[in-house]
Amino acid sequence: MSRHPQRQALAREFGATDIVEERGREAGKRIRELLGGVLADSVIEAVGTKESMEQAIASVRPGGRLGYVGVPAGGAQLPIQVLFERNITVAGGMAPARAYIPELLEDVLSGAIDPGRVFDLELPLSEVAEAYAAMDERRAIKVLLRP
Repeated sequence: MSRHPQRQALAREFGATDIVEERGREAGKRIRELLGGVLADSVIEAVGTKESMEQAIASVRPGGRLGYVGVPAGGAQLPIQVLFERNITVAGGMAPARAYIPELLEDVLSGAIDPGRVFDLELPLSEVAEAYAAMDERRAIKVLLRP
């Protein structure tokens, strides 16, 4: 799900077959359309806002699974009653990034993966506020900060 053209292009390069730009009920309708009349079996919420969590919950089918990663922000909450009534399994939390470093570092150094593809703006560390503003305003996917 994205409304950001650069993110959409990168997602397609990484293998995305469909992009959903709609939000709210219209997004749910679009997902049902794409999936032949049903919602998604599994959904990952990776933004952390109240709206993105609501969107994720609205996108998962009854009996489905919802995973979340990232930092909850903007009042993101789990509506226990809705999850219970729809029998949605929820799991998530902080990613144990350090556990993956040995394997991923080897892949990065060998060139097997290129994590730099998500960085489309580079700024000095002193401009960290501008980096966050650029991402918030969709002028950048991710910003690489240099000392």
